[in-house]
Amino acid sequence: MNRLSHETSPYLLQHAHNPVHWFPWGPEALALAKDLQKPILVSIGYAACHWCHVMERESFENEETAAIMNEHFINIKVDREERPDLDHIYMDAVQAIAGNGGWPLNVFLTPDAKPFFGGTYFPPEKAFGRNSWTDVLLSINDAWNNRRGEIEAQSEQLISHIQKANNFSALKNIAGATEPEQLFTEENCFSIAENLLKNADVEDGGFGAAPKFPQTFSIMYLLQHAHFYKNEHALKHAELSLQKMINGGIYDQLGGGMARYSTDTQWLAPHFEKMLYDNALLVSVLCDAYQLTQNEFYAGAIRRTLGFIFAELRDPQGGYYAAIDADSEGVEGRFYVWEKKKVETLLGDDAELYCAYYDISENGNWEHSNILRIQKPLEEIAGERKLSLPEAKAIIENCNKILVKERNKRIRPITDDKILLGWNALMLTAFCRAHAVLGNEVYKTAAVELGAFIESNMKDKKGDGYFHTYKNGMAKFPAFMDDYAWYIQACIQLQEITSDQGYLLRAQAIVDHVWKYFRDEQSGYFFFTNVGQEDIVVRKIEQYDGATPSANAVMAHNLLYLAIVFDKQSWREHAVEMIRGMSGAIQKYPGSFAVWASVFQHLAKGIAELVVMGQEPDNLRRETLAKYVPNKVFQSTSEINNMSLFAGKQISGRSFIYLCRNYSCSAPVSTVEELLLQLKNYGV
Repeated sequence: MNRLSHETSPYLLQHAHNPVHWFPWGPEALALAKDLQKPILVSIGYAACHWCHVMERESFENEETAAIMNEHFINIKVDREERPDLDHIYMDAVQAIAGNGGWPLNVFLTPDAKPFFGGTYFPPEKAFGRNSWTDVLLSINDAWNNRRGEIEAQSEQLISHIQKANNFSALKNIAGATEPEQLFTEENCFSIAENLLKNADVEDGGFGAAPKFPQTFSIMYLLQHAHFYKNEHALKHAELSLQKMINGGIYDQLGGGMARYSTDTQWLAPHFEKMLYDNALLVSVLCDAYQLTQNEFYAGAIRRTLGFIFAELRDPQGGYYAAIDADSEGVEGRFYVWEKKKVETLLGDDAELYCAYYDISENGNWEHSNILRIQKPLEEIAGERKLSLPEAKAIIENCNKILVKERNKRIRPITDDKILLGWNALMLTAFCRAHAVLGNEVYKTAAVELGAFIESNMKDKKGDGYFHTYKNGMAKFPAFMDDYAWYIQACIQLQEITSDQGYLLRAQAIVDHVWKYFRDEQSGYFFFTNVGQEDIVVRKIEQYDGATPSANAVMAHNLLYLAIVFDKQSWREHAVEMIRGMSGAIQKYPGSFAVWASVFQHLAKGIAELVVMGQEPDNLRRETLAKYVPNKVFQSTSEINNMSLFAGKQISGRSFIYLCRNYSCSAPVSTVEELLLQLKNYGV
């Protein structure tokens, strides 16, 4: 066993028995590299990564290959989900070197931890136009021994490149002379939507070619745009995208939950790993879609997805696990696929209907097996067989139970059971949204309990910060900017569904923390790491929306919201300047900045300040939250307090809703229908 045996990360523990002398990232390995003046090999991956497993089997478990690595390098394994800061830095380096990135990410560093060469997967023998891993190791060793000066010069150039790419000038210089009233306009919102839709796949939904990622942020923007500006084209594509994904193979038709991405344009064949964050983000956009359309298809998808989360990712002590692997028994997707003969044996006379509905054939739709997907509505399938829709639904539901029972006998993919603050914060927001939309108290309870778990287990008891990851009773690694931004957002949502203003005070305290430890005074944006972190070669500012939302974009929205709650005009001004600074990128490349685009659109449309007050506000709060008002700040209370939006209002036996803008309120109303009319008249 190597030094990884003492770690808690499932990914690192998977490599604990490799013959490679792996170290975790830390002072011991970094100091040893300096003492021995050996180059460092950093190999970055995650537990649910298929190609990480492949390279481990082919190379890291090979005694001869390990001997070369051990002789010439200090070998460090990193779980990208535990240390996203390191992953961001070294991914930037590899993309600069090779023009692409991915996992496993293998990067060679000088003893000072500066990158000079790297790539992703390398085969054991030269193939796919790639050098063999052994050839790479021997070539790097030769260069280090004979051309060290060149290597060190290249590492300095790479670091300089990463720093320049991360060097944002002052916001006023980025924004130019454009004033908010000229920038946050309906015309620019339409321009953003048009640029998003230029990349739309109008046949299969989503954006771009394979591999296709969910891009829920872009869909969310289109839904909001359709609501604000009655853009039917935007709504049509948002709905097409969601329906194609939910009916596709990327979505687990038996167990619920969505995989990370599809390898084809039709959402048929996913990379089968399921990530907590993808499913949390999916629930949130499904909530928007249901509120806007009242289509029960979306409500059903919310329930199935959360059912999967509860069944497969919930830790008994609280918190939610990070991911489920793509592989089982060493084969990608084996747990999820079916052969037609097996289905016929299990289902008997019902198999014909079932196979027609889920696209199950003799030859299979993927590598001679079948991934369950829906291509025709059940109503159409039933009609062709002279069945009523209720009859067909009953058959399908019963068949699903049979196949789930059979599937549960298979060897399951492993679960990455670490608990990450940021991903759990996204899940917390999803629970809050699902409760608001569907009114299910189970989701509200889950949200409150998750918030309590985070406070009990992931808050730094010695300070005012939080930890990034938790497992086996141990929290570690100082939280990153996305952890904080997403958790502030979750606290805001918790307040909305509970009326507990304490969650807003918690959000305020966290903003104060990140303002002190993460803000870049020159640009006004927020660094990914705190000011005291010393084991990184570059301190980065992350602004793109990737698979998860940009921490800076979410933080801009948080500041806009909390500025109204606490009457802090400086926070609003700061948020507006953040958006202005990104405005050019938002408008030209909205697919990469879609969360920013939504905040941009809120500023263009105006923010509705909604307050419910009365001795018994719960019913009116629930009715208000069930409606689609994405550009709102919402508070409710049954008692007088010093929150800014409650000032000048009285508590009476009957509850009322106040619609305000810049603290100037319309006449209170007692029904949601009256509120919706006011919103229409106010244009917000």
